[in-house]
Amino acid sequence: MRARIAGTGSCLPKLRVTNDDLSRIMDTSDEWIRSRTGIGARHLAVEETTAGMSVSAARMALEEAGMQPEELEMIIGATLSADHIAPPLSCEVQRELGAVHAVAFDVCAACSGFVFALNMAQAYIQSGMYRKILIIGAETLSKLMDWNDRSTCVLFGDGAGAAVVYADEEGIRACVQGSDGAKGMVLSCAGRQIQHPFIKIAPSSVSEENTSEPRKTVYDPYVRMNGQEVYKFAVRTVPMCIQQALKQADLEPDDVDFFLLHQANLRIIESVAKRLKQPMEKFPVCLEECGNISAASVPILLDHVNREGRMKRGDRIVLAGFGAGLTWGAVVLTW
Repeated sequence: MRARIAGTGSCLPKLRVTNDDLSRIMDTSDEWIRSRTGIGARHLAVEETTAGMSVSAARMALEEAGMQPEELEMIIGATLSADHIAPPLSCEVQRELGAVHAVAFDVCAACSGFVFALNMAQAYIQSGMYRKILIIGAETLSKLMDWNDRSTCVLFGDGAGAAVVYADEEGIRACVQGSDGAKGMVLSCAGRQIQHPFIKIAPSSVSEENTSEPRKTVYDPYVRMNGQEVYKFAVRTVPMCIQQALKQADLEPDDVDFFLLHQANLRIIESVAKRLKQPMEKFPVCLEECGNISAASVPILLDHVNREGRMKRGDRIVLAGFGAGLTWGAVVLTW
C-alpha cells in the first residue's frame, strides 16, 4: 500500500505586509527584495498562533478528504516555531480537532519538515501500522526574526498547510531524504540558554594581556543566514535529489506534470527548472504572496495549486523541500 493524498488545506494570517510596507520601517525597497528573491509580500501573525493556523488548515484538509477527526490514526506536525516547547504542536491540534484515536508527534527538519513528515507517513502506511494520517507544516517565523536584519527578515512569513493521506494502491512512488550537519550553521537559530544556579563563567583562553577577563557568551535568539551558501547548496542539491527520486520511480523529468518546491527564492526555483531542462510552467509558485514559510511552504503551495484545480487525478507530482540542517528531500507521487 501507498500513502495517497486525499485532501489539503492552508491558512495564512490576516495581516499582509508588502515590500513597500517594509520600506517604511527599514532601509529596503520593493525593487531590492523582488529582484533578489521574487517575494512581493508576506503574511505575519498578530493574533494567530501556530496551532490555530494548523487547526484551520487541518479542518480544510479533512473536509476535502471527507474524513472525520475521529478517523485519524496519526498526526505528524512539522515545525520549528511551535507555540510551546511542550506540548507538541501535533498534540495541540489533536486536542482542538477531537482526534481522540490519533497518536501525535512533531518532527523538526526546518524547511524540509513537511516532506520528511510525508515520507514518514508513507513508511507507516507501507508497513501496515496506520492507514489514515494528518500531516501539518506550520510556522510563525516572525517571532524568530531580527527585524533590524534587513537581509533576512524580509524573506520570511507565517502560515500553515496540511494534507490528509490514506492507504491506497496508488500514491507515493518514491522518497529521497538527505542531511549535511557539517554545514548546518549557515542557516541557524539558537535555542534557549542554559540558566541554572550551578552555571559558572569559564575563563577565557585568550592572550596573556587579557587573562583576567571572563569569557562572555553572546546569546543570539534570531534566525541567521549566509544567503550565498544556502543558495549554492540549494541549486546543487535540489536537482540532484529530485533526479534520485525520479530514478527510483522509473520516471524522467519530462514525465512530471508539476514540481512543487519549497518557496525560498525564485532564483533557486528557476535554476532547478533549468538544470532539469523543464519549463517554469511546471513550477507553480506562491512566494510572491507568501514569502518563505519554512515547513509550511510546500503544503501551502500544494493546497493553492489543488484548489485552483490545476492538478487532475493521475498527474505525476514532485514535492521537494530544502533548508536548515542542512536538510533536503523529495517525494514523487501520483495525484
